[in-house]
Amino acid sequence: MTQTMLERKAIERASRSVKCLPFRRLFYQRVGENAMSSKELVEREDWKELVFVPFGKERAEEHFEWMIKLGILRREVDGQGLTNRIKLTPLGGTVIRQWKGEIPRSGIRERIKENFFRHSLRV
Repeated sequence: MTQTMLERKAIERASRSVKCLPFRRLFYQRVGENAMSSKELVEREDWKELVFVPFGKERAEEHFEWMIKLGILRREVDGQGLTNRIKLTPLGGTVIRQWKGEIPRSGIRERIKENFFRHSLRV
């Protein structure tokens, strides 16, 4: 199956961001299997194995919101509507599968550029 130019651009954009985010491959595997909220993430006994650097629930939620905008994650839906739990999207799965081992980390320069881009898009 061939990818359109738009799909390739989305994968490239999401890949750059994922390498700048503090989540390990194991995090994406977990949310690919089961939905998770930011509160559930930071309360997990193994949560520090899921991230490169520790952070709180609010920061986790900010990262989730960014990954939702990128198309890597989506909110879980139940009988009541959207929940505070997230799941991996097919795009997210495609991005994560491109790396065989741990997700490579971007250097500080790339992370600063990514952070600037991410926060400059807020209205």
